[in-house]
Amino acid sequence: MAGFDQRLRSRLASRHQDLLYRQRLTVEGPQGPEVTVGGETLLNFCSNDYLGLAAHPKLAEALREGARRYGVGSGASHLVCGHGVAHHALEDALAEHTGRSRALLFSSGYMANIGTLGALLETGDLVLEDRLNHASLLDGGLASGARFKRFAHNDTEAAASQLAAHEGNALLVVDGVFSMDGDMAPLPALAALCGTPKRWLMVDDAHGFGVFGATGAGSLEAAGLDEAQAPVLMATLGKALGTAGAFVAGSDTLIDALIQSARNYIYTTALPPALAWATLCSLRLLVEEAWRREHLFDLVAYFRKAAGQLDLPLMPARGAIQPLSVGDSGRALALSSGLRERGILVTAIRPPTVPAGTARLRITLTAAHSRSQVDRLLMALAEVAGGE
Repeated sequence: MAGFDQRLRSRLASRHQDLLYRQRLTVEGPQGPEVTVGGETLLNFCSNDYLGLAAHPKLAEALREGARRYGVGSGASHLVCGHGVAHHALEDALAEHTGRSRALLFSSGYMANIGTLGALLETGDLVLEDRLNHASLLDGGLASGARFKRFAHNDTEAAASQLAAHEGNALLVVDGVFSMDGDMAPLPALAALCGTPKRWLMVDDAHGFGVFGATGAGSLEAAGLDEAQAPVLMATLGKALGTAGAFVAGSDTLIDALIQSARNYIYTTALPPALAWATLCSLRLLVEEAWRREHLFDLVAYFRKAAGQLDLPLMPARGAIQPLSVGDSGRALALSSGLRERGILVTAIRPPTVPAGTARLRITLTAAHSRSQVDRLLMALAEVAGGE
């Protein structure tokens, strides 16, 4: 064990030296625009709870009702005896809301991406991914056994060139909304590159689902792309919908194939049925409380206008994710620390999560925030950025 221990200690020391060491925060209450950490109340601008649903009382009651009806644990994988009526109802509702034929629940977005790419791809296929795709997409592509290639971020010409050079089956894979940059993929242009039996488009819409589109169905709805144009949709439930888990939506054939072949689905205990029941409530709130998305986009416009007046270097982004470009990891940590001293929680994002030299503050707005809270953030940002 000494050899392994020494290796791990060396790696940890390097992380510290390079200012890349990560630390967890322990939140002492529910998610919301304010959170308590170490007995201190902080204004929270780093949560993915985009619609402010994670602590919604109706979700809490739905979770309790689901537990009363179906118990807590599912007891087994979906293919043994763990697939219950709550799971099935949620899959049907997700398919209907996204305009897809069917949907399939997974325990996490990471598992959904790894399992889907592994089930779809074979040796000799090409999996072509945006260079800034989420780690789960990159890992899934590398592990799939297919020929793995990447193209420059949002460069449709580069993607077209690489697709044209491959004669066999190809899967083009992108994030709908990029988690660390906040910008959107050029989905219509990318869909136009596919559109044949040998060329499929897969979209990870973890950060678009629930936020974009006329009904909150996500980036594909906003882009006007249907199941034929974007055959594989993955989205998560732990961000805008405020619960946990993920789903893949598409044709009957796609979902049948995943049930039979996606190892991450086959060999994993199903989500707690009570959680599926609570997520059905989330979907209803998404439709019934459309004001949440409207308020969120009002805050985004307000924040971006004010940040521009303060000469804050925001990256181009249309949605809840509003990254502030910093560059140096040490400076990003210093800015984050300065905000924390002012009672505001914003995480410094550093390599390897983002490319070297592109450290940033990942600011996220939610429907639970108020304009006055955004004003507090802007004032603090002006102080810490201007005081260096």
